[in-house]
Amino acid sequence: MATVLVGILALAAGTAAPSAIAQAIPAGGSPAQAAPDDAELNQRFARWIADFSTSARAAGITGETLRLAFDGVRFIPRVTELDSAQPEFIRAVWDYLDSAVSAQRVVRGQDRLLQSRPAIDAAAARYGVPAEVLVAIWGMESNYGSNTGDIPTIDALATLGFEGRREAWARTQLLAALKILQNRDIERAQMLGSWAGAMGQTQFLPTNFLAYAVDADGDGRRDIWGSLPDVMASTANFLASAGWQAGQPWGLEVRLPPGFDLALADADVRQPASAWAAQGVQSMDGAPLPALADSALLLPAGARGPAFLVGPNFRTLLRYNNSTSYALAVSLLAQALAGGPAVQTAWPRDLQPLSRSQLLALQTALNARGFDSGTPDGTMGPATRRGIRLYQRSLGLPADGYPTLELLQRLQ
Repeated sequence: MATVLVGILALAAGTAAPSAIAQAIPAGGSPAQAAPDDAELNQRFARWIADFSTSARAAGITGETLRLAFDGVRFIPRVTELDSAQPEFIRAVWDYLDSAVSAQRVVRGQDRLLQSRPAIDAAAARYGVPAEVLVAIWGMESNYGSNTGDIPTIDALATLGFEGRREAWARTQLLAALKILQNRDIERAQMLGSWAGAMGQTQFLPTNFLAYAVDADGDGRRDIWGSLPDVMASTANFLASAGWQAGQPWGLEVRLPPGFDLALADADVRQPASAWAAQGVQSMDGAPLPALADSALLLPAGARGPAFLVGPNFRTLLRYNNSTSYALAVSLLAQALAGGPAVQTAWPRDLQPLSRSQLLALQTALNARGFDSGTPDGTMGPATRRGIRLYQRSLGLPADGYPTLELLQRLQ
């Protein structure tokens, strides 16, 4: 679909209304050549913007800010395509970590840490979050500031709101983005990010920006696009507010004793590290386990892969991005940046991750056999893990709750 350009707001009598009919401009064409379906889409998009502007004005957004935001706002078809796309094949955790914690990323991160010590250390000291953790998130989110995204945030969120699949969420984020513009933290042209509205060098959503962004360089603006002091302080403030516990490690790789009940490797099974030690869980080098409270065992690749003991700070990283692979990547990258060890246990690289359709078939088959895995949706979650464990126990297999092609074939 052609890019859609909308000239939008003539603000009169305190209300926002479209100033021109929205026009779709085909590649290499002119407004007069717009296709009828594009013209209809333009008009509906313009009406949505006008309706949203009315509610934004009621929420305290000024006419000037609305003009800055919506004059020339574009509907971006690619945003809706990316939002609705669900990758069929799920990436194995070891493949994800191979790139996320590559030798090149570690070396570059160590260089950036050395070059930018004052800003990074200031944020670390102020909020109690290790410098290496801040740099690891920086590396994960934008490759140390080199890839922050080039899609206008206003356009992306307006597109998502108009498309409607996540309208309530998008409207909330778009209103927050307007408040950022109104606060003069960033100019409209520089408010760029991902297709989903995440912005800056550590990819804050607008609502998180309003809640946690910090003006650390004292220039009167919270600039997570161009000011490294602001980037680091804002990221550290988010983690501290999300529960980061200063002085505690994220966790560590551990060795499980023979015959260990793998069903205990569950995010909901938490106990002090001393209790795990009493059950035979050991660090890889035999040193005493760190004094982690409410720690849990993590088997991201099942019984054949590495085991990790993770504490409250690992769960804080999940608040930043609710993906176990992401939190593990940040943790391991930070560990490498500090000169710590890489993962020592071999990953089971011969295992083929299930696709979403295969996982959906697995869930359906488990339910049909009486092993409740919740509503089949092709997504791995606690209910599916419990169903797999019940099925594994019925076969006398280690109950690690990990979905494999072999289990699917047995069920079928």
